[in-house]
Amino acid sequence: MPKRWRIHPHDGDHIARLQQSAGVSAVVAQLLICRGIRDPGAAREFLDPKLSDLRDPNLLPDCSTAAERLHEAIKARRSITVYGDYDVDGITGTAILLKCLRLLGAEVNYYVPSRLDEGYGMNHEAVRSLAERGSQVLVTVDCGIASVAEAQTAREAGIDLIVTDHHEPAERLPEASAIVHPNLPGRDYPFAGLSGSGVALKLAWALCQRASGAKRVSPHMRDFLVSAVGLAAMGTVADVVPLVDENRVLVRHGLVSLKDKPGLGLEALMRITELNTKPALDAEDIGFVLGPRLNAAGRLGQAQLAIELLVTDRPDRAEELARYLHGLNESRQTLERSIYLAANKQAKEQYNPAEDAALVLADRGWHPGVIGIVAGRIAEKYQRPTILIAQDQLGIKPGVGSCRSVPGFDLHAALSRCSEYLIGHGGHAAAAGLTIDDRQVDEFRHAFCEVVEQEITEELRIAELKIDAEAPLNAFTLRVVDQIEQLGPFGQANLRPLLCTSGVSLAEPPRPMGSGGHHLALKLTQHNVTLRAVAFGGGEWAEEIAAAGRPLDVAFRPVINTFRGRRNVELHLVDWRTP
Repeated sequence: MPKRWRIHPHDGDHIARLQQSAGVSAVVAQLLICRGIRDPGAAREFLDPKLSDLRDPNLLPDCSTAAERLHEAIKARRSITVYGDYDVDGITGTAILLKCLRLLGAEVNYYVPSRLDEGYGMNHEAVRSLAERGSQVLVTVDCGIASVAEAQTAREAGIDLIVTDHHEPAERLPEASAIVHPNLPGRDYPFAGLSGSGVALKLAWALCQRASGAKRVSPHMRDFLVSAVGLAAMGTVADVVPLVDENRVLVRHGLVSLKDKPGLGLEALMRITELNTKPALDAEDIGFVLGPRLNAAGRLGQAQLAIELLVTDRPDRAEELARYLHGLNESRQTLERSIYLAANKQAKEQYNPAEDAALVLADRGWHPGVIGIVAGRIAEKYQRPTILIAQDQLGIKPGVGSCRSVPGFDLHAALSRCSEYLIGHGGHAAAAGLTIDDRQVDEFRHAFCEVVEQEITEELRIAELKIDAEAPLNAFTLRVVDQIEQLGPFGQANLRPLLCTSGVSLAEPPRPMGSGGHHLALKLTQHNVTLRAVAFGGGEWAEEIAAAGRPLDVAFRPVINTFRGRRNVELHLVDWRTP
């Protein structure tokens, strides 16, 4: 689908002043201004965030109370269960608290519900079962803020409940001894964007302070907390929370921690994926390599194995689990590719994506654990709100749907208008989930597409590329791109810079690469400067670009490619057009 390019306007005087006062290149000065940073001192702080910039954990609502309750439980030898979520954020947060409590001598175990059989969050049966098995204290990770009824079940079972979460609070909060949350109503913690693992890290930090009897923790606890920053960085990136403020600090320093002190399990996983050969890790290594392997376990109902990988102290078990999760991710990728091909074919056969306002695709046998990923890819491909429904093979259980929107369209509100056809639904404006009776799928499809047709604007039907700046190829030297990397870690709310230039020519014909020619390699030249470019997922552009017959405008992200010790500037091509 064609995209609209929107290039950020710039004032040359502002760029020159910041370039000189902050000691950065003109391109980086432009990128800082795009991020709202115009003051030289703020620019220097942004480029070099300190771990000491993290706020005291006791400022987080109920964090000191929760730490005190856990410290008392440890001293009293009460049985503690960490109840986590099955995604990467929940897995890493669970590992942080589990390792912390073990370090402090607690009697502790963990529980993660099955994504496929139990679904998200606390459930009554699990709470009762844990109580029967002797759990006396239950501390949630990345869940629990909406579990009002389940909290009452915990109280009735004699369990002391501590909730740690970061999701949106409901009108009524669960009854618990403490609710550790960065965005509680009526509280004034200055940064609401922490991930679930970030909240877990704060609680572990406060607990170590309580156990040490001082703000300054003992050396072995400090070593643990430094390694825990790496786990929190993984959860923060994988959960796509804004990489600003404390999250940016966590991820910047967590990437160093992951490289230097990964633990046995992650060390084995990085060896298998060859990340151990990189001189430094970046957020994309979490988002596209490590995170998906942990997430595959959760998506396929085996999240407990991912937690075991993160906490094991046995080298042989670490190697075994790393290889298993690597293979599990390959299975997930195979499932994903198969569903994507089927869903894309269905979209073309049942819809005219250029005209229809939304896509509702359904089939039997689609795995409910991966349809969300595919829905996101289809929504991005066609710039349309997309729903994929995995129907039960036997037609006995309700269908499970994953929904993904386009920027600016409120998916949750649209689903609410069609709720009469659904068993249930939940989520937010950008992503949601639903359950539906098979007999209602066709009527729901019609109703949902009609609602979207009425509400989505023509502007939202065209994908927009927000381009930070325009610059010639000769501006992207190793020094400049190294400075661009200092703007990272890149992710939600701090995206890797997108730039553009015009009038580039092909130095040689485009070359498909990767399995099935899915990607594309090019050499682009402009004013006697030639740079290699790679279009990931752009293999289908090969013939069009080769046949263009005239210079191109290209939108790209500049990166450093390190191969056999040599560092070169490379462009990741995002879009192209002919003038």
